Amino acid sequence: MAFARGERSGMQAVAIVGMCMLAAVCYGILHDQITARVCVEYFTVGHPPVFATEDPTLLGIGWGIIASWWVGLLLGIPLAVVACVGSRPRRSVGSLVRPVVYLLLVTGVCAWTAGVAGWLLASTGMVALVGPIAHILPPDRHIPYIAVKWAHSTSYLVGTIGGMIVILLVWRWRVRATANPAV
Repeated sequence: MAFARGERSGMQAVAIVGMCMLAAVCYGILHDQITARVCVEYFTVGHPPVFATEDPTLLGIGWGIIASWWVGLLLGIPLAVVACVGSRPRRSVGSLVRPVVYLLLVTGVCAWTAGVAGWLLASTGMVALVGPIAHILPPDRHIPYIAVKWAHSTSYLVGTIGGMIVILLVWRWRVRATANPAV
């Protein structure tokens, strides 16, 4: 019986990691489908040449996968540990779908807000593109590049902080569920 319980817990942990990776890749592809259309140069000039294309759809899919799967792994492993390890009541993968979806929605809204803020600030001259990329890109592509850069940076920042919050909330739920089995 204990072996079967541990086996189910291990399968739940694997499912949690897989769900987080899939969610991150879906978010990354959707995010990059939008940002590749705002500034394809973010992918073709601002990143190493991985794909021999300038097609925004293909770049969005490719970079959405490459730049996101590992984020899901970095969220999924600690989330699986906090959700499944130990004697406290465990969380199933199904119970974690909603918090992960909320995390991605908040991340997306924050990324969009940061992209718009970057665009507006660059349009007014309050921020400017500097460094080697500023010399490579034509001046009319600086504002879109800044907007996309801000959106991407914000996605990573908010996703990281939000992921830590989700992990903390799951841990707190398990602690409370131990103290109050009716939770």
